[in-house]
Amino acid sequence: MTPRIVILGCGFGGLFAARALHKAPVEITVVDRTNHHLFQPLLYQVATAGLAAPAIAEPIRRALAGQKNVTVLYGEAQRVEVAGRNVVLENGDELPYDRLILATGATDSYFGHDEWRAHAPGLKTLEDAFEIRQRVFLAFEHAEREADPVKRAAWLTFVVIGAGATGVEMAGMLAEIARHTLTGEFRRFDPRNTRVVLVEGMDRVLPPYAPDLSERARVQLERMGVTVWLGRKVTGIDAQGVQLGGDRLEAKTVVWCAGVAASPIGATLGTPLARDGRVIIEPDLTVPGHPEIQAVGDLATLPGHEPPVPGVAPAAKQMGRHAARNIVAALAGHPTRPFRYRDYGQLATIGRSSAVAMFGRVHIWGWLAWIAWLTAHIYFLIGFRNRLVVLIDWAWAYWTFERAARVVDKGARPPEA
Repeated sequence: MTPRIVILGCGFGGLFAARALHKAPVEITVVDRTNHHLFQPLLYQVATAGLAAPAIAEPIRRALAGQKNVTVLYGEAQRVEVAGRNVVLENGDELPYDRLILATGATDSYFGHDEWRAHAPGLKTLEDAFEIRQRVFLAFEHAEREADPVKRAAWLTFVVIGAGATGVEMAGMLAEIARHTLTGEFRRFDPRNTRVVLVEGMDRVLPPYAPDLSERARVQLERMGVTVWLGRKVTGIDAQGVQLGGDRLEAKTVVWCAGVAASPIGATLGTPLARDGRVIIEPDLTVPGHPEIQAVGDLATLPGHEPPVPGVAPAAKQMGRHAARNIVAALAGHPTRPFRYRDYGQLATIGRSSAVAMFGRVHIWGWLAWIAWLTAHIYFLIGFRNRLVVLIDWAWAYWTFERAARVVDKGARPPEA
């Protein structure tokens, strides 16, 4: 009987695991709750109208169409029945497996304050990006209608919570929109007076980066007009703004980039989990006590690995490929091999011709880092068409400051008093 491989999730880990099994004599079923693979590192560009959604999303069926041993199912896994080796989907259907790869990623964590989600959307899906884009551009529209300068200031205050790579990139793009893209388009206020505030609980931006690059990033952000608040803890978020201990910041638009938690599917395995819900895995990526199950990407944590495996796309790709190789080895009766992460560097863009990059001991910033960031992201996009579209959109935005995807509908929120 042909071995049945089920892969849950078609992000970077799931997609690259499936592709690495293209020559294996197995039957693969890929399950995802969307019909597209999302290039998540550029999702903030959809949220800020720099790119249209199709430029960073590839239909899963098209991505795997040439692989005859793959069946793609649109659905959402509810739980894994470890004893029976079944995956139960949202409608009760069961998928039996001989080998299972869990690659369902992560979701936003509000640190026990899920009520904040309604007022501060995170950025993990296309729906999140559309929601943020609506809020951002409709805030300017509401400001044009608002006669009270105090209330108008609240509409023109944007708060980004969390100064990791996504938060830094989001804050930089918001500053560019206000100071360049929208210049001259409004009559009752000057968009250049917009206030963008980046709030971080730690003592520097981009905490995973070297201190010198964190400081470079902070300086570049402030030169762009972003107000950076470090060492500040958020204690409340509502429709009118953000509470920071005894301080209050009135703001109508808040974006959450502060924390992540693993997909809840890991909790159904009955094995130990890390504090953030990630599955604690063995060196060969298998789940303890269940060599037929592997977990990769943001869902998994690999204790004892030095350096720690970061929650970034290259790590998920490497883990996906390695999980596939270990499956092939196990099916052939060979021992599996431990995973070793290869760090090819970290990059974060801040704005036009502004970025930081870390390649081991080599640290670069400014225009050179921005070129490295641009080249890497174009290269790793899925599909030639997407690469071409993104390159054209970025070239147009570089020379004109225009954003190609600014059209929104009536939006999520009416004007508020």
